[in-house]
Amino acid sequence: MSSITIAPPPKSSGPPIQKETTAGNYFVANYPPFAFWKPEFLPEFEAALDRPPDRADTPLGLYTHIPFCRKRCHFCYFRVYTDKNAEDIKGYLDALLKELASYASKPVIRGRKPRFIYFGGGTPSYLSPDQLRYLSEGMKALLPWDEAVEVTFEGEPGTLTDHKLAAIRSIGVTRLSLGIEHFDDHILEVNGRAHRSKEVLRAYQYAREIGFPQINIDLIAGMVEETEEKWREAVAQAVALRPDSVTIYQMEVPYNTGIYRQMKAEGKLVAPVADWDTKRRWVNYAYTEFERIGYTVTSATTVVRDPAQVKFIYRDGLFSGADILSIGVASFGHLNGVHYQNLHDFQPFVDAVSAGQRPVHRAYTPNAQERYIREFMLQLKLGCVNTAAFARKFGRDPREEFSGPLAVLRAGGHLLEHGDHIGLTRDALLQVDRLLHEFFLPEHRTGRYA
Repeated sequence: MSSITIAPPPKSSGPPIQKETTAGNYFVANYPPFAFWKPEFLPEFEAALDRPPDRADTPLGLYTHIPFCRKRCHFCYFRVYTDKNAEDIKGYLDALLKELASYASKPVIRGRKPRFIYFGGGTPSYLSPDQLRYLSEGMKALLPWDEAVEVTFEGEPGTLTDHKLAAIRSIGVTRLSLGIEHFDDHILEVNGRAHRSKEVLRAYQYAREIGFPQINIDLIAGMVEETEEKWREAVAQAVALRPDSVTIYQMEVPYNTGIYRQMKAEGKLVAPVADWDTKRRWVNYAYTEFERIGYTVTSATTVVRDPAQVKFIYRDGLFSGADILSIGVASFGHLNGVHYQNLHDFQPFVDAVSAGQRPVHRAYTPNAQERYIREFMLQLKLGCVNTAAFARKFGRDPREEFSGPLAVLRAGGHLLEHGDHIGLTRDALLQVDRLLHEFFLPEHRTGRYA
């Protein structure tokens, strides 16, 4: 097998270190960046559907996008809608099932069962119990869930009545992810969140009572009007809940957010949120407080109560090249080595499915070199890469292939190396998305994540 050597990058540590938060996407979710996905690559996606899985052992996941919300948060950059009525929602659910049916008989999917399922948004918990049952029963009839080891469902606390939580649990959800973001009502309000702290505590308590196997809570460090004192109070309240896992994001301001539109109208270049040094320090504080009571940091964004028991199968599959059948407006998927994204807008998506057309907008087939880079970078976001296992999978040792980028990180004091393992220091993990640009090919370094 020929070697794929990554040329040493310029002597730097990724993009210039930026202290202020300005507009743009920061979080590295894939490689190459989404801007390189194009409509002209759609024939490659169609061809991928018409052949059996390239590898028989590739796990299959299912992602379903529910784009409805009570209101749009000021920092939200997802495709969401706050103006849809019951008829619109019913039409959308029908479109989801029709889209799923169009894939179920394709050679790449036929006969396979999903190992993991994810309901994302938007706000999946915006749906009523009857709508949830209608959707889940239709999905199970097309693609049975009986071999799924994880079913994740995102919930906004203010939408989670006891009746709805019971319905979510009854359809088979094993991992409930609560979009709490903060516990301070003023911060929730000024950032456009629909729920308040009392709703958080009520929803969490009942979710515990009815026995969800895993409850994750989301927090965001550095929101508008965040202060040191309020962040410490939020962390204390999160610690008191003792969730199974906590996901902590550092606030960023992509171009399609309400905050950016306000910045543009006022002619401001710097976002009205905490700078990067402050956000990293706040996340580190949260991790340290959880570590005091026995939790373990398992990625750049995650701390878990018991790593032996608490897994995130969807994330691990996404990071390791699993097939992910993705349905719904603007959703991202990956099948037989080809990445794809659906149409961005609600009505064109529904109309396309209703007309019997596949609602895919753009696609991209990474080559061997790009797949190698993608998986190494995403694994590094977990804090550590087993180089021996990586070499067995790809036939090439990343310590040799990435000698240049690793040398830069090593010189910056960012690496922890022990035997076959390459890890990141805590400081490096807190800024991993910036450091990952060391591994980008030159032609991908200017591509926006859009």
